[in-house]
Amino acid sequence: MKMEQREKQIAKKLLEIRAVHLRPEEPFTWTSGLRSPIYCDNRMTMSYPEVRKMVAESFADVIREKYGQADVIAGTATAGIPHAAWVADLLGLPMIYVRDKAKGHGRNNQIEGVLKPGQKVVVIEDLISTGGSSIKAADAVKEAGGEVLSVLAIFSYQFAKAEKAFVEAGYPFETMSNYTALLEQAKEDGILQQEQVNELAQWRVDPEAYTTKWNS
Repeated sequence: MKMEQREKQIAKKLLEIRAVHLRPEEPFTWTSGLRSPIYCDNRMTMSYPEVRKMVAESFADVIREKYGQADVIAGTATAGIPHAAWVADLLGLPMIYVRDKAKGHGRNNQIEGVLKPGQKVVVIEDLISTGGSSIKAADAVKEAGGEVLSVLAIFSYQFAKAEKAFVEAGYPFETMSNYTALLEQAKEDGILQQEQVNELAQWRVDPEAYTTKWNS
């Protein structure tokens, strides 16, 4: 399947199961205070076998094509864990998962499962916004002796800040769908009009300016 086709197919499914909500007339407020016309909860995919299978197979196809040397699939806690498990199963590979910090008791593990020094790892995430949590997980794998081949996620807001963060951290990343594909699909499905698509596209470019404009 071509990349653009995959991105729009997954976007369509995320809209259908209401994992993604678009609300340009009444933007959501993030914890940071930013106003956002989109709310994304990819954990919803767990409850829809057809969708989670599509997502897992998309991840697996990308790994086979670009990262066939992978030894281990890593899931980010908590939302990336189930997807990493399904992908690892499809590929017949070991799986680990990465906490946002060490447990603080027992063996104080941040990484659960077996990761041997030098093993090549693909990190699975559910959503990339600024990239901070994904990069933190990749850093934990690297610090434990693994070699991070890439970070893969279901969806990205396509913020320039995330692109810059991954470049600076030195990790390639790729998403199965993204904000641009979602807007295109929403227009095709009659969820958004072209004027709304144009407005929402500006949010991705400058969410701070969008927030200021909306609050004024």
